[in-house]
Order: sequence, then structure tokens, then C-alpha cells
Amino acid sequence: MFSFFKKKPPQEAISATTPEIQPAPSIAPSISPSIGPDSASEQSKQGWLNRLKSGLSKTSSSLTVLFTGAKIDDALYEELESALLSADAGVEATQFLLDALKKKVKSEKLLDAAQVKTALRDLLLDLLKPLQKPLMLGQHQPLVMMIAGVNGAGKTTTIGKLAKHLQAHHQSVLLAAGDTFRAAAREQLTIWGERNNVAVIAQESGDPAAVAFDAVHSAQARGINVVMIDTAGRLPTQLHLMDELKKIKRVIGKGLAAAPHEILLVIDGNTGQNALAQVKAFDDALGLTGLVVTKLDGTAKGGVLAAIAKTRPIPLYFIGIGEQIEDLQAFDAVEFVDALLG
Repeated sequence: MFSFFKKKPPQEAISATTPEIQPAPSIAPSISPSIGPDSASEQSKQGWLNRLKSGLSKTSSSLTVLFTGAKIDDALYEELESALLSADAGVEATQFLLDALKKKVKSEKLLDAAQVKTALRDLLLDLLKPLQKPLMLGQHQPLVMMIAGVNGAGKTTTIGKLAKHLQAHHQSVLLAAGDTFRAAAREQLTIWGERNNVAVIAQESGDPAAVAFDAVHSAQARGINVVMIDTAGRLPTQLHLMDELKKIKRVIGKGLAAAPHEILLVIDGNTGQNALAQVKAFDDALGLTGLVVTKLDGTAKGGVLAAIAKTRPIPLYFIGIGEQIEDLQAFDAVEFVDALLG
């Protein structure tokens, strides 16, 4: 169920110096870099797929209706355009898909609606496949991840879930409570740390960049594999807060050359085109290396992934559909498109 990381053959294990965090076990290079499925994980995977389909049902139902006994004419394309726009695909991605679909229908002489639906599936896959990349482990010691996002996107919860998944891949984890503006954020992260038996670096008040700096040095001293740094939720229009994020990034780099190695943006799948605006703003400010899309669980329309893929194709490492640990999984373009088209 957790086979969504690629891991290089590990270096010599570094012993941790604190009792609450165990060092990552040594794994021989001959062992497969991914965890193979067993019967239990297959059942869990099917449950995940069912929940994903349920979460995207609003869009899939509107698209499925279009291709039921429909004629291939201008009316179909107009209805498809409306459906894609309503699904938050955005003008650019919608126009791209329609133009490509018309060309494909003509060149391949497609005659019925079912064939057109299959053609649309292929085009969506081609568009979304570049987003499907694994989060690499073992390239840096420690791997430093900076996590950003607006309030309410599920950022702190996502960090807790990722910590659990990383542990399942034999990674020791350290969390940094860099959201010093919101006391509840520190408390929430501490709860996740206790739940996962992971230490949390926090301060009652102070400079979030200093918290991040301390966390990086602590991870180096303890021999921790991955340090994840939470940051204060903010809107990209709050320029002074965006400047603070840039400062955090600079200070992390002073603590460890080339860090942070991953800068992830957590976005709420229900926010539609606003999510695309967030991706652009945070990418311009920080240079994002990956995305996590959360809350694809009922009201989300899903088409925003097409908008992101067309406008700012940053790797989408994970998608989430609920509150449970298993409700955060690696993005799989085939699974997503099949769920989206019903």
C-alpha cells in the first residue's frame, strides 16, 4: 500500500543519539526499492480506489452522461467544454483538450461516443502523466523538506501522514513546528509526533527560520533521515509573509548546503482555480519541487489537476481523500483519470 517511494541503495546507517527516535535499519542493496503488494494491501488499494471514485463522482457523473448515446457533433463538444470548465479544468487546459480531441476524432475516424470517451481518456493521461513522479529517498542525509500552504489546506495533517509513510519505508523522521503564528498548529503537529513516535522541534515563540535552522542541525546530530518543516499558513497575496518563507528557505540553506531539498505545497482540492493561483504564486516565490492535493472527497471536482498540468506541471507526489493515514496515497495518473471519467 505504501509503494510510492523510490529509494537509492542506502548509505551506512547513522545511529540516532536520542531514545525516542530509532535509527533507520540497514537495507541490503539487493532488496527491491519498493514494497510489493500482499493480500491485505490489495484490499486496502481497492478500498482507496473506491473512495477516490466516490470523491470525484461529481465530475465523473457529468462526464459520463455526455457520452451516453451521444452524437459526435458540435453540440457534444460544447457540452464537453462546459463540463470541463465546471470541473475546474480552466480555460487553457479545456481548450487544449478539446482541440486535441477534435483532431484525434478526425484523424482516427472515430464514429461513436464510446470511442470519443476513450480518446479523451488517452489525452487526459498524456496531460497528467508528467505529474506522476515518486518522492526520492536516500539521496540526502538528512532529506530536508519544507512544507507550505494556506490555512485550511490540510498542511499539518499531511505532514503527520507523510511521517507515517516515511517510517514505513524505514526512514527516521524529525518534525519542525515552524508555524509560530498559530499555537494550535504547534499543538497539532506535536500530537502527530506523539502518535508516530517522532520528535518535534518547537518554540513557544520566536523566529520560524530559527526553528527550521535548529531542526536541520538536530537532524544532523541525531542521524535522522528526513526532517519536515511546517510553515505558517498564508495567502500568496500576503507579500510580507511570502518574504518570510523566502527567509526560511535561505536560513535552511545556511544550515545545510543545497537544502531544502524538497519544497512541497499542500493545496485543497476543493478550491478550484484558486489552487492554480496558489501554485503559481508559491512556485514563483520558492521554486516548488512537488505538490500534495488534499480533500478530494466529495465536493472536489478534480479538473484543477489538468489546469496545473497544462500551466505549471510540478510533480504531484500525493493526493488525499480523507482523514485516515491510508487516505493519502501517491498520485497515479491512470487511477485518477479512470476515477474522473467513471
